[in-house]
Amino acid sequence: MNTIYTCTEDIEENGQIIAYKIKSDGELVKIGQADAGGTSTCYLTIDREEKNLLAVNYWDSSLVAIPLSFDTGEFAGSITSIYDPKGGRGMNAAAKNDGGVNHSNNDESTIKMRQADPHSHALVLDPYVGCIAYVPCLGKDLIREFYYDKINGAIKEELNFLPSGLCTGHPDGPRYVEFHPSHRIMYVVNELSSTIAVFSVDKSLIREINNAAKNGEDLGRFKGRRTLKLLQSIGTIPCAFPKKMNTCGRIALHKSGRFVVVSNRGHQSIAILRVIESGTQRGHLTTVGYFHTRGDTPRHFKFDHSGQYLIVANQDTDNISVFSFNQCSGEIKFTGNEYHVPSPNFVCSCSLHDEIMDVIVPVSDDSSDSSEEEASLGENMMQDDKLFSRDTTEKQLQRALAEVEYLKKQLGKVAF
Repeated sequence: MNTIYTCTEDIEENGQIIAYKIKSDGELVKIGQADAGGTSTCYLTIDREEKNLLAVNYWDSSLVAIPLSFDTGEFAGSITSIYDPKGGRGMNAAAKNDGGVNHSNNDESTIKMRQADPHSHALVLDPYVGCIAYVPCLGKDLIREFYYDKINGAIKEELNFLPSGLCTGHPDGPRYVEFHPSHRIMYVVNELSSTIAVFSVDKSLIREINNAAKNGEDLGRFKGRRTLKLLQSIGTIPCAFPKKMNTCGRIALHKSGRFVVVSNRGHQSIAILRVIESGTQRGHLTTVGYFHTRGDTPRHFKFDHSGQYLIVANQDTDNISVFSFNQCSGEIKFTGNEYHVPSPNFVCSCSLHDEIMDVIVPVSDDSSDSSEEEASLGENMMQDDKLFSRDTTEKQLQRALAEVEYLKKQLGKVAF
């Protein structure tokens, strides 16, 4: 479906999530709006069956689920599930308008106030089954592991949590997480310490949790059994640059899986790191270099769909800069293209379709997976009868067949 979701970010009023239909010429048409159930809404994601939108509210740290129409992408109702890690308690720190600190700073007094309360900053579902929700909590230097009930669209319970870095005694402030497309690896960008933490992911344990939930078993036995294990911590800025003058923005992987990219707000750079592809350190990172963003405070960036260009949003200089990306070396070079945009916050590269939705394909397995995990995609889908309902699967099949017909027509237009 050609639908895009966006949200407002307000520390005093609940965030609003707005859905737009994207027309063939790129024009946006509003098709719905929903209350986010919390303040400073900062992250949106959609579950594997595309039946629920999950939203994260940074200030009060709440996590919510809102049902979606599988066919149209419109909101199918209001919030059906909400999880408050504070347990209903009020905030310890004051908002900026009430005498609180500027959360863009990174000095000692600011950090103390930023970490006086939990602050959820993202929610990413595991790419294998979609039943574990990983939530970086910037306020408490933790990665929280929640069980997500994908049948009912609800964040059920917190199973585990673990530090987001090396526990050096200095704050880390985890901001976003990204999974590697083929290795069982998760990367976490720590905003306050300017580091990337590399974790291995126990996919077998995730499947075990999923099967237990499917069988109606008590998930209490999984408490203390983390699905993540810290492997490495590596900096995103040169060692000589003061960390108190920098906070990290976004983290992303290049579509090839060979490079991890992070934005540095303060150092005003894009840090590019290469993924080690084989051996005992597979998934670990080595630094390629740091590249100036031709602006201040690169809050966000995005690769285009070809993976050849990197678009960087420099929030405090009101500009977007476009860089070419060398897919062999990992280096970027300014193209000369720059655009004036007032306080750019987020970049989204949209690939439009003729009202045909892409088929959902889970992340590929490692060659070291067990025989059960090496089963074909079709067999896995049939064995897990609750992963995709019959109705959902039939709709996806119809759309996949429609896409094949569309591609045949496009192929017929090509002159050989």
